[in-house]
Amino acid sequence: MQLSDRNRISTLVLDAAIEVHKILGPGMTESVYRACFCKELSLRGIQFEKNIQFPVIYKNAQVDCSLTCDLLIENEVIVDIIAVEKTLQSNESKLLSAIQISNKNIAILINFNVPRLIDGFKKFTKNF
Repeated sequence: MQLSDRNRISTLVLDAAIEVHKILGPGMTESVYRACFCKELSLRGIQFEKNIQFPVIYKNAQVDCSLTCDLLIENEVIVDIIAVEKTLQSNESKLLSAIQISNKNIAILINFNVPRLIDGFKKFTKNF
């Protein structure tokens, strides 16, 4: 998939997240935001999978470990949804790890517990 297509998907994700945040505002639980975000994606005709597990490969062998992320949008963009006062380094590290072990190039962290959604939206890209 071309970079322009991945950027288009990222924009669709942001637009859907803004709509959810506009209606719910901050203060809900992650599960509420996740369910409403998935509903918004469905309403917009955006394909996604939930609770995606990426296997860890070490020296060409799969080890007894995997990394789970909330969503995979259009089979291209990894998304994790949180609702916390402050994003932690561990939230970001999880997505950076997901990019590293998957064949995906973009991951997005959405923290809905902020006054302005754009302040809780962080996009990560694979270093080529």
